[in-house]
Amino acid sequence: MPAAGARAPITVMLVEDHALVRSAMRQAIAGPDIEVVAEASTPDEAIQTALACRPDVLLLDIDLPGITGLQLLRELAPRLPDTKIVMLTVSSARRDVLEAVRLGAAGYLTKDLSPEALARSIRGAVDGDLAMPRRMAADVVAQLVRAGRGGRRSDPTRLSELTAREAEILRMISDGLTDRETANALRLSVRTVETHVSNLLHKLGARNRADAARIYRDQL
Repeated sequence: MPAAGARAPITVMLVEDHALVRSAMRQAIAGPDIEVVAEASTPDEAIQTALACRPDVLLLDIDLPGITGLQLLRELAPRLPDTKIVMLTVSSARRDVLEAVRLGAAGYLTKDLSPEALARSIRGAVDGDLAMPRRMAADVVAQLVRAGRGGRRSDPTRLSELTAREAEILRMISDGLTDRETANALRLSVRTVETHVSNLLHKLGARNRADAARIYRDQL
């Protein structure tokens, strides 16, 4: 129990599917004022554990088995209003950073930062700071301002960000096919199609399937 007036250790949960990486992360942030209280390697385990322990900070990888870290962020952020969810990933793609901020992430860090910088970012997130490199933060602000003025929605380059499979599924969405009909046509599982749809929506900045179809038709 902390002494009177002393701050309790910051509780941290790690969501990362590689055990070796989790171990390195745990060692990197270990200290008297930071305590790793939980870990998870799958989305289902992450949801169950996070809602049970409600950590001060949740470090979330963007690449997880089954669903993406961004999809998990969308699920957890509204249910954990007092938890600072910080993405920790190898991806510094602008679209991922922007989507993470839109979905409520308290920060976005890449795995090449030093242990000292990671621990410092965790402390800062708890204090209300944006856990993100300054240059990346400046870019995010600029992009969000442009998006607020409608700039991103008129950008025709968004379709070029889609993979071939995502573009194929988008075409089927614009033709009015459901996820099940698309899955049958492409010989994929419905879950796989749903994942592709979620990914292409955030790449396009689309609110829903109808919005994505409109963007597709506008660019033809």
